[in-house]
Amino acid sequence: MAGFRSLARQVRDPRCDLALRRYSLRKCLERFAPYGHRATWDHLCSRAGFGPEDRSPDPARLVAALEELEEARSVWLAYEVEFAERRRKEKHDGLRRPGSVDDWHRLTWGGFGVAWCDDPRVHPREPLAEVLRRLISALEREPGAECPVCGGERLVWKYELDHEPSTGPVCADCGILVPRPVLTPEALADARRGRLLMSA
Repeated sequence: MAGFRSLARQVRDPRCDLALRRYSLRKCLERFAPYGHRATWDHLCSRAGFGPEDRSPDPARLVAALEELEEARSVWLAYEVEFAERRRKEKHDGLRRPGSVDDWHRLTWGGFGVAWCDDPRVHPREPLAEVLRRLISALEREPGAECPVCGGERLVWKYELDHEPSTGPVCADCGILVPRPVLTPEALADARRGRLLMSA
């Protein structure tokens, strides 16, 4: 099975058939898809300027979509290296019990669904790398009451999500499943009660 980098080479290779180049970009999403496969594909297509069903997109647009995906992947892989180093140090120092961020991180290892969007048409508009930087920053500071990606305060508890966990707070503005560790207990309780958090 081809890895992300070999698939990326096929996307860039002008000697490859255009259908193969498009297919290879789609296959990259099996290795790394921050919003989930369908939502990440929709995001990349809209940002690069071709339709999700376009069977013969401009090769330059395919490469632009790939470059956005690669930048985001490098941001996430750097975070995973730092995360692993921190856990090694904590274990060395006697801290064996992982925290809530660690529990969340285990579900997203490799970057699949780190900012899950259950509706593939509703996702952040910013570049993927910027979204991941904001998410990582939120994971490294004290919990708050708003979406770490868009700053939205309208968080709604959703059930039967096509993801693990299958329930949780979803931002009504940008559509991501907000990681529980970045929210205060009060924000989580408000989302569970169905109260939209409105700005003062």
